[in-house]
Amino acid sequence: MTGRAVLAATLLGLAALLLTWPRTSGGLRLGRAAAARAPVEARWRRPARRLTAALGRGAARDRERARAVETCAALGGELRAGRPPAAALAAAAPLAVGPTADVLAAAASAAALGGDVAGVLARGAPLTSSPALLRGLGACWALCSGTGSGLAAAVERLERAERDAQDRRRAVQAELSGPRATARMLAGLPVLGVLLAAGLGARPVQLLLTTALGLTCLVAGVALDVAGVLWTRRLVTRAAAT
Repeated sequence: MTGRAVLAATLLGLAALLLTWPRTSGGLRLGRAAAARAPVEARWRRPARRLTAALGRGAARDRERARAVETCAALGGELRAGRPPAAALAAAAPLAVGPTADVLAAAASAAALGGDVAGVLARGAPLTSSPALLRGLGACWALCSGTGSGLAAAVERLERAERDAQDRRRAVQAELSGPRATARMLAGLPVLGVLLAAGLGARPVQLLLTTALGLTCLVAGVALDVAGVLWTRRLVTRAAAT
């Protein structure tokens, strides 16, 4: 009976962890050796800290993307005002944040020295949250840097395109919030059913933990619930990527 209880508690804990798993590629990875030595409180605090850090990284990337668009708008304004491309880039680059700021600062330094600005932007783009924007800026620079007005028009078109892309991403996320909430609610219904049965005077926990049929139903139910959550998350992720 003790072994069955431990197994059931483990399965329920796994289901709860997957239901609250953050939507990031890193997930919550706990090292076995460290977890074995850490106190119980520390084992729960570590996933909470990682979840908070993951959410913070997501917010930082959103802010970086937004500031990259603002930097592009400022660059277009500086060029429209008649400033040379190198000076305009140096004036607009401090508006960016995160890795984008580092790449634009390097590009501004290359522009001041007559270096390969397009190459700096292309090499640094994968390190940022707006790689398409920086690659497009590098292409515009390579084609139009000889004339400030031509570069200004290209940068403004690039800015509008990136704003439209951000609007589409926000619209997609808003549309997918409903399916995500529905999936979480459906995944939690079995637990609600067990609590409701217990409240009506039945003994579902005893049935699930002390009988072979109950344990089989518990294992199968948790497995199907977890599979449903993972499958729904995969569908939502593919829809967002598309």
